[in-house]
Amino acid sequence: QEHLEEPGGGLVQAGGPMRLSCGASGRTCSRYGMGWFRQAPGKEREFVASISRTGGSTLYADSVKGRFTVSRDNAKNTVFLQMNSLQPEDTAVYYCAAAAGGRSNLKFDYDYWGQGTQVTVSS
Repeated sequence: QEHLEEPGGGLVQAGGPMRLSCGASGRTCSRYGMGWFRQAPGKEREFVASISRTGGSTLYADSVKGRFTVSRDNAKNTVFLQMNSLQPEDTAVYYCAAAAGGRSNLKFDYDYWGQGTQVTVSS
């Protein structure tokens, strides 16, 4: 079983960057496709980005394409989300997740979830 933790998050001004990381406690992070989701107040949890087991394939929501980059370091059991040109509408709780079935943009495909980290973008 994987335990995921997302340190980081916080407050950033519009237009600024922020990098999130997600650490997996297990020794088999490379077995999972990894994803990032976010949930704003009063809204459904939505897909942000995902990355395949090897890191060779990625997928992004249209709203973040060209601004966000997902990557992973399997040797360190860590996944990253580099967020650039942040906007107030990016404000949300961000979650990382692990999918045994591989990379997916569907939250129901994910087996393990982190506790989430708040990202607030001020205008």
